[in-house]
Amino acid sequence: MHFRSQKKTAGDVSLSDALDIDSEGNGLYLMDVVSQEEDMAERVSSMELCRSLRGYISEVLDSREAEIIRLRYGIGGGIPKTQRETAQICGISRSYVSRRH
Repeated sequence: MHFRSQKKTAGDVSLSDALDIDSEGNGLYLMDVVSQEEDMAERVSSMELCRSLRGYISEVLDSREAEIIRLRYGIGGGIPKTQRETAQICGISRSYVSRRH
């Protein structure tokens, strides 16, 4: 039974496993290789701010203005459009887009 249970976890890897150790005994760990430089708290804060912004756009702006802002800045997962592209999609002038964003 012991060998059967060991077989199930044989492929498991820990983030604290050493990948290499230099001549001074300093280790390079898996955690160092796969970690991200980004600060998680900053990402969460940014996501909350974006969620609030989308809510404000829907609540405060009329549907046309909201669509211009969404297109222009890529809000909601789209690719940001230029003023000219936004104007063409909405069937309005570029100067109107400029005044609305």
